[in-house]
Amino acid sequence: MENLMKMYIDGEWVTSISGETREIINPANGDIIGICTEGDERDVKEAVKAAKRAFYEDGWMDTTPDVRAALLLKTADLLEKRSEEFALIETINNGKTLDESRYDISDSVHCLRYYAGIINKPSGQTFYVEDNVQTMVIREPIGVCGQIVPWNFPLLMAVWKLAPALAAGNTVIFKPAEITPMSVIKLFEIFHEVGIPKGVVNIVLGSGSKVGQEIASNMDIDKIAFTGGTSTGRKIMSSAAANIKNISLELGGKSPNIIFADADMELALDYALYGIFLNQGQVCAAGSRLLLEDSIYDEFIEKLKQRATKIKVGNGIDRDTKMGPLISRDHMEKVLSYIEIGINEGARLVCGGHRIVDNGMDKGFFIEPTIFADTTPDMRIVKEEIFGPVLVIQKFSDEKDSIRLANDSEYGLAGAVFTKDITKAMRVIKKLRAGITWVNNYQPAYCEAPWGGYKQSGIGRELGTIGYEEYTEVKQISINLAPKPNYWF
Repeated sequence: MENLMKMYIDGEWVTSISGETREIINPANGDIIGICTEGDERDVKEAVKAAKRAFYEDGWMDTTPDVRAALLLKTADLLEKRSEEFALIETINNGKTLDESRYDISDSVHCLRYYAGIINKPSGQTFYVEDNVQTMVIREPIGVCGQIVPWNFPLLMAVWKLAPALAAGNTVIFKPAEITPMSVIKLFEIFHEVGIPKGVVNIVLGSGSKVGQEIASNMDIDKIAFTGGTSTGRKIMSSAAANIKNISLELGGKSPNIIFADADMELALDYALYGIFLNQGQVCAAGSRLLLEDSIYDEFIEKLKQRATKIKVGNGIDRDTKMGPLISRDHMEKVLSYIEIGINEGARLVCGGHRIVDNGMDKGFFIEPTIFADTTPDMRIVKEEIFGPVLVIQKFSDEKDSIRLANDSEYGLAGAVFTKDITKAMRVIKKLRAGITWVNNYQPAYCEAPWGGYKQSGIGRELGTIGYEEYTEVKQISINLAPKPNYWF
């Protein structure tokens, strides 16, 4: 089939063994924008064979840091050169605005260069212990890594996983989300162009139930890294137990954004909107729970409504669009069902709440920026991750009350505090059970700092030196400096 998007296994572009295909849809208008080959368990097994051979037999595990760094730097350079092409692909396939896509591409370039720069920086330890023994600790690559990413940040999430894994000397079987594979396929074209050896990077396209399940349970995969929903994370964790895989999971969130009365209101308004409506609210760390101090509750909500109702929703490729479509019809209907649940639970609908079908948007998957006020902790819209442009607002009376409400969640991914009192901010942040926190800010992520959550938001961390270490094993080496028999037996 002409223009069929293929998988990359053992240095070759291949179609699936089954011959199945999948249509890729533009969420802004429902158009078919491509057809890709659709793999299954058999394709994963072929990729694993290639990755295992590349790691153990072909010597990738022994490549020097400068070789791996050079490959990552070349990849970054080519990605940067083609950044506009990648941004357009990302917007057409995912729906986010071009400005957001451009930021994601830029961040991906930076992440590749960051990990190229730290390859030879990690240090070990040495100990001089009793009995004339010198002990040292070194880090080695884990081996064959399976990586699974979601559809909300297709390229960026891929680079967050691929860069540290390759930097540490591992080989990879990579699975993009089945509905957003296009930018990652293009990234693998760059991998091929820069000369990453055969079998080191492999991409298998297909569903989570087939390709994802095989990656999670395959006995020859040594580590799995997954970003996605908590329910899927539990299944992966269970499957990974088959061979006690090293695992890292970045899962769901229902993150609190706490606004105190003494905060800069314009600043807090700006980031309250940015925290929930960026990428149509399809962000694991979205500030989906807004906690307002009672004395500013009504005023803040009214100003928030005024700003939210002016957000320009439309096709992401249009320059004036600020919020694009949701990723798919199924996901749009899920979000709309949550809005209906919120209304039935008695929450006050401040604005939004409907699908947008006018001005030619009836074929896309658009929802108005939606805000609920007067919510209570027992409501499903407060407890469950909606993953869409839906903000729920709660009221608190004092610092202690804000902490209680903020931590009243099974999740613990992110959270923020807005106040001019930095000592108060730090008191609250230290009590917040979350892995990613901000003060007078919301959403920025830096590849220099670790990313991950507490509780049911996952285990392990991505990014930073800690993210690099997640792709290494720790080995102890003890050298007898005075070898002689001990005559124990």
